[in-house]
Amino acid sequence: MSQFAAPLVNQDLAKKFETEVDTPYYKWVRDQGLDIIPANYIADLRAVDLKPWAARGGKGVIINHDDSRNTNDCYVCEIAPGGKLAPRRQLFEEMVLILSGRGSTSIWNDAGKTITFEWKEGAIFAIPLNCHHQHFNGSGQDAARYVATTFAPWVLNLYGDPDFVFGHAHDFTSRFNGEPDYFAPKSERAGFKLITNFVPDAVNLPLFESKERGAGSGHVRFNMARGTMASHISQFPVGTYKKAHAHNAGAHVIVLSGEGYSLMWPEGDEPRRFDWKPGSLIVPPNAWFHQHFNSGDKPARYLAFKHSSPRNAQGVPMSWISRRLGGLQIDYADEAPAVRQMFSDALARYGLKPDMDNAYAKELETLPPLPGK
Repeated sequence: MSQFAAPLVNQDLAKKFETEVDTPYYKWVRDQGLDIIPANYIADLRAVDLKPWAARGGKGVIINHDDSRNTNDCYVCEIAPGGKLAPRRQLFEEMVLILSGRGSTSIWNDAGKTITFEWKEGAIFAIPLNCHHQHFNGSGQDAARYVATTFAPWVLNLYGDPDFVFGHAHDFTSRFNGEPDYFAPKSERAGFKLITNFVPDAVNLPLFESKERGAGSGHVRFNMARGTMASHISQFPVGTYKKAHAHNAGAHVIVLSGEGYSLMWPEGDEPRRFDWKPGSLIVPPNAWFHQHFNSGDKPARYLAFKHSSPRNAQGVPMSWISRRLGGLQIDYADEAPAVRQMFSDALARYGLKPDMDNAYAKELETLPPLPGK
């Protein structure tokens, strides 16, 4: 049980709802022979224990915190040296980050249109909806491991029929139609969004300035495979940290480089700290504030796979809008004093000091007034 699980009640009340606890999604996970890790923090996805996953021909584990369980999930899968996973198709979206190793993936539809592309550690891509796909390990000596986020819980609970979800024959040609360059890296952008279905190296991908999210912040967004699942990469320099914000459940934050920590807390509670490094996973619970700090001596970068976030009428995520304006982002000027002291203490072990004075000053130039002032 996660330390962030919903509060428990007495057994008399719980018994009245016990028949409603199980879901088609839970049953499917059991039928796969897999465990669910109900955590919103994993220290290192590259070292998490896996079990044989016979249906896929590899090893795996589901990571699914209580707050995201009915919308999206996360799983880690490993392909043996020289091995391959079984072909699969599915009526839900999936986004993939390669954690280690190298290999290739084949995508094809019922019309017979096939694309094969290669990947290595740090690559990001998405599986086009309901396409057949198969992953291959390109090394005969080392295992390949990836982490993926999917909409499996929502779809399996909606239809209640795994044979339909994994066996329905239909080509969504508006999502994938065998385009030869479908998985070629692209550089076209629209605002913060990079229009691509494949990123070969997430760690070194150029980002766009996003001063709205914090000191020296860089940012890029994706909606791969013409899907609805969102993702983004953010980076922040040495000696800096991002503004705290909140959104709905389902964000899976995976650290790509650097080291630091995150604070997470529900409204009115004390923050809890989670230290991270490359391979760490942070899953903020629904509506919890969270804030990311680079306490190391190198730039820090993370990838977030997520469901949707609430937006204003202009399409701007509420987590990018100041609480002073009715949004869900806490301005530096409004954060607790303990936040800055903790950050200063964390940097001291490297002989570093916060590089935040300019960010604090710049914010004051455009800071909205407090409500009622």
